[in-house]
Amino acid sequence: MVMTTVMKKRGRPPKHPDQQRDTRETLIRAGVEILTEQGFTASGLDAILKRAGIPKGSFYYYFSSKESFGKDVLSSYSEFFVHKLKKHLLNESLKPLDRIMAFSEDAKNGMAKYNFKRGCLVGNLSQEITTLPESYRLILIHIFEKWQYEVATCLELAIQQKQLSPEHNCDELAEFFWIGWEGAVLRAGIEQDSYPLDQFIKYFMAGLTKT
Repeated sequence: MVMTTVMKKRGRPPKHPDQQRDTRETLIRAGVEILTEQGFTASGLDAILKRAGIPKGSFYYYFSSKESFGKDVLSSYSEFFVHKLKKHLLNESLKPLDRIMAFSEDAKNGMAKYNFKRGCLVGNLSQEITTLPESYRLILIHIFEKWQYEVATCLELAIQQKQLSPEHNCDELAEFFWIGWEGAVLRAGIEQDSYPLDQFIKYFMAGLTKT
């Protein structure tokens, strides 16, 4: 009797659609973690694959290059973050300005959970903009614009509920919020302490309510 051994081809993707989706999502989750911790340039595929527990051949079934992978990681992170923003900024049990405070508290706790080693993926990659593929520039700008829209909408509601003066320009305030917040996140990562986040939100809110 002749025994035969069937060898799987390296990198062959799972046949079941659910398995394919799970593998892709596992890679993206690992990418979010590694790229947030180490940045795009310093992150090697081997570290991402090791974190995901997936062979290199499978990676190239789902992504044509590290550049395309990074774009999908950014897209996934942005969707996750918009969901987090909406969770707080659309919370009708709180007044609009209290919703911004709730978001900042949640974000601060999130940084502390990972010992201030992760911070914000979008902010971290923005620090690398001169070494990133040029296509990333517009992606990062678009993500910040989406986040600004969510904050501006919340501030407009604060005006409707008379928490803010109608003289405020909500779009400009939202832009200022993200410029300052991302700087505070960066500083918190350097100091490994939430103090910069507390300081920023304290003075941002004080500026809104000052008469």
